[in-house]
Amino acid sequence: MSDLRTPEKDRLLLLHALNMTMGLEWIEAAPATGGFANDEVRMRLAHDPCRYVLSRALISPAGQAFHYSTGALALVSAVVRKATGHPLDEFARANLFEPLGISGGGWNRYRGDTDAGGGLRLRSREMAKIGQLVLAGGRWGERQIVSKDWIETSTAPKIEATDDQLYGYLWWLGRSRVGRREVPWIGALGRGGQSIRIVPELDLVVVVTAGYYQDYSPQAFRVQYSVFWDVLRATLPRG
Repeated sequence: MSDLRTPEKDRLLLLHALNMTMGLEWIEAAPATGGFANDEVRMRLAHDPCRYVLSRALISPAGQAFHYSTGALALVSAVVRKATGHPLDEFARANLFEPLGISGGGWNRYRGDTDAGGGLRLRSREMAKIGQLVLAGGRWGERQIVSKDWIETSTAPKIEATDDQLYGYLWWLGRSRVGRREVPWIGALGRGGQSIRIVPELDLVVVVTAGYYQDYSPQAFRVQYSVFWDVLRATLPRG
């Protein structure tokens, strides 16, 4: 892909993909049925998905602005495969899922790489295990599955995102107000309403699954969030 290199694109680092600050043009806030109006669809149809992502125009310097992109996750998946010699799904199964006792329902691949932006099927209890792992600083029982340093680094705020939220390395960082109290949380927020929210100060993990896959309206997002908010309100002491 040397023909795509420019001095500006040479400044792109893995961390920019992890915190969604690559600065590459990307249109995704439209239903996937929108066809070629959606960069994610075009990427999946491309012969070389990573080349498609890196061919996008640079609209801001790397590291300066948050712009969510499933294309960034395609690059992360390719980096994991190249660095470890295993596709992301195989690497995750051996180093994360099996130690947590997660069997999973499969993880899709396209063009030879694992679909890091979706396609992973987990039960609610299995999703909750991932949340509990983060809550425990990467520890599961007597075993340190993920280093505590990485848990702390990846969940620390890196950039201001959307809807008054911050963003770490693939983690959303938000705050919810219940009465007079504001409670911070760490979130894995997926398309369609799938979510894991971790509330460290309450020792709480809340998993929600839903099916709003083509609904990008504010109402749909409110419905998805309200389940978490109801659990949070019921958990907090009254008064």
